[in-house]
Amino acid sequence: GAGLFAAAVAIAAAFWLSNAGTGAASECPARTEAAAAVDAVAGGELAALMPSTQWRNFADLAFIDAEGNQRTLADFAGRKLLVNFWATWCAPCREEMPDLDAIQSRYGGEDFEVVAISLDMGSDGPTAARLFLNEIGADNLALYADPSYRIFERLRNEAVTLGLPATLLLDEDACEISVLQGPAHWDSEDGYRVIDA
Repeated sequence: GAGLFAAAVAIAAAFWLSNAGTGAASECPARTEAAAAVDAVAGGELAALMPSTQWRNFADLAFIDAEGNQRTLADFAGRKLLVNFWATWCAPCREEMPDLDAIQSRYGGEDFEVVAISLDMGSDGPTAARLFLNEIGADNLALYADPSYRIFERLRNEAVTLGLPATLLLDEDACEISVLQGPAHWDSEDGYRVIDA
């Protein structure tokens, strides 16, 4: 018991340090053309997708993978990313997951990846997320999690979002292009237009 607790505290502390960044030192150059290209096609299901005005860098955003290994978005360098923050207790998040699984199936590869990060808290959070993904047959989404919930605190502190789900479209350097607060049916013509752009 005590050993596991100490390990959990150490993991939580590592998360806190990596996700407590101010973001000021790691701002990205303005990606106005990319943001405008996405904004031009964001309609219908994705009408709420907003082009970035902050150009935040999320390369240092820390979480764990299915094996419990520390990961950051820098690990996906070279790929454009759709980063979704969700939790099993969030009904709109649950509804959105099959769409995100379909988008990963359709577009995932060397150039693009859906990174869905579960914010289910506590030591059993990743387990709950894994069970849910298995239950809905989401075979294309890798399990990523932040059971410390520090990612959400960072998103809230940087005024990215106030609730879940939230989605970031990032370029190959993990620089913000667009932000979506709330759910969307990504597996739609509207979603494909945005990803293609």
